[in-house]
Amino acid sequence: MDLNCPGLHNPTDPSIKTSDFYKTCGLPKRMEYPSWFYGYGIQKHPPDNPLYLTSSSVYGRYPPTIHTVVTSYFPTCQDFSNSRGLSSGNYRNYSLNTGLDRSPV
Repeated sequence: MDLNCPGLHNPTDPSIKTSDFYKTCGLPKRMEYPSWFYGYGIQKHPPDNPLYLTSSSVYGRYPPTIHTVVTSYFPTCQDFSNSRGLSSGNYRNYSLNTGLDRSPV
């Protein structure tokens, strides 16, 4: 895969960061170093049989690069969900059971 970057000879070099090429804001390390991503179709050994490739499998075939990874990351706070789960617990169904019981025999 050719990235066409001047001075970039090895796109899988683990020392290359996204912030070296783009202005970033709050990226976690896994997005700062896209060479850490693993498990995409192009990285499988042995590769998938081309007979079974579909057009939708092309979407996730290539891992993210420094040019395709996001440049800003703003995660949402889970305080509301965490407080509701601790105080009220999981939902319990109190409706009438009308199903037949199976015989133990």
